[in-house]
Amino acid sequence: MKELYNVSASPHVRSGVTTRSIMRDVALALIPASAMGVYRFGFRAFLVLLSAVVAAILSEFLWNRFVIKKKQGFTECSALVTGLLLGMNLPASVPLWMPIIGSAFAIIVAKEFFGGLGQNFMNPALAGRVFLMICFAGRMTAFTVDKAADGFDLFMNGASAVDGISSATPLAVIKNLEAGADVCGAVSLKDMFFGFTGGVIGETSALCILIGAAYLLVRKVINLRIPAAYILTFAVFMLIFGGHGLDMTYLACQLCGGGLMLGAWFMATDYVTSPITKLGQIVFGILLGLLTGVIRLFSNSAEGVSYAIIFCNLLVPFIERFTMPRAFGTVKAKKGGAAK
Repeated sequence: MKELYNVSASPHVRSGVTTRSIMRDVALALIPASAMGVYRFGFRAFLVLLSAVVAAILSEFLWNRFVIKKKQGFTECSALVTGLLLGMNLPASVPLWMPIIGSAFAIIVAKEFFGGLGQNFMNPALAGRVFLMICFAGRMTAFTVDKAADGFDLFMNGASAVDGISSATPLAVIKNLEAGADVCGAVSLKDMFFGFTGGVIGETSALCILIGAAYLLVRKVINLRIPAAYILTFAVFMLIFGGHGLDMTYLACQLCGGGLMLGAWFMATDYVTSPITKLGQIVFGILLGLLTGVIRLFSNSAEGVSYAIIFCNLLVPFIERFTMPRAFGTVKAKKGGAAK
């Protein structure tokens, strides 16, 4: 008798999307912002990015090879993305041992200690950045590039002189303005949008970040729920509490300045550390927008994206618990009882 059914193990619907393909797309999407950072800050920025990427890949390889005795190839690309994101979150002025230490912390402590890819509870790249920020706050907020220093000095000490492209970040300038002051006279929105300002390597050009984000949206690697909820919530918060009323230039500068765009499109959307439910993703984005606004306006720091994302990463299990949809055919459980 001819067989009518083929019985196989689940999943019965398969996809060609893999961890490797997702990470490859993210890495490709980061190229425009990375290239702009190298163009803006020079070959020094390239060395910082390269150091972070190589250290991340090597840390993962050594951990898997000598600690957990796991065969590890280099095709997964997750360590590459972690190192690249960390490097993009560093000033070009840092000594080269800092991205190496930061990548090792991101991979080993924030990722591998908790079981590796898929088990980490916070974004590894941001964990590495915050670790460096806590340990070396002075170097992490010095936006100078000494192109004349020799190789050994750059590795050991980083930048030691101010050149023509070093300056206070636009967010720092805006934060020091009095309420209602003219923003246009203090910073250039055009420079902030295209990337000709001070800051870390990968966050200065909102345009390049948006180009990369558009690529991820077209490739369906990410969706709009988290970035849209994050950016819209932050925008409303700044209009209400920013002290500049409905000044759209001020709002645009807040959106283009700092790590908001990079964080909203590339780090808040991390699959492992963001909610899987649709409602949970919206709630996650709203919390990010509120917390980023609070830190920027009411703390001593002009920035707040890294801390906001890491804190909200910790809330993801609770967000998913209260936003998980009920299975079809069940009813809501009564107090003291179980769902049927």
